[in-house]
Amino acid sequence: MALSPSRSKYRKSQRGRVRGVAKRGCTLAFGDYGIQSLDRAWISASQIEACRVAINRNLKRKGKVWIRIFPHKPVSKKPAETRMGKGKGATDHFVAVIKPGTILFEVSGASLAAARQSLSLADGKLPIRCRFLQRDEQ
Repeated sequence: MALSPSRSKYRKSQRGRVRGVAKRGCTLAFGDYGIQSLDRAWISASQIEACRVAINRNLKRKGKVWIRIFPHKPVSKKPAETRMGKGKGATDHFVAVIKPGTILFEVSGASLAAARQSLSLADGKLPIRCRFLQRDEQ
């Protein structure tokens, strides 16, 4: 089952534009390792779920995973072979709006090598470039 909001104020939203860089959610807050987006994109709920499954299967329950993004934005789609007009289509799926600098996933309780490999697998499931981050030990 893919992620989706339990309730929302409006059923359909306009596409909008993704401008600027992330001001919030751009530093490691929970885990010791993470991946940070370098591009701007919409990431669908099914892509987030695919990343989560890849990370958990690779770590084999030896760490904790935080998903720092959530798909709040509904994307509508009209049925195939439908003529123009007749209004906006029904909601097809939900996406998370990602700006450069957003932390996508965090991991703790795993070794550096295991965290790097599992987050690299997750990076392969995403339509954007990401970089691996490591918490600085002070």
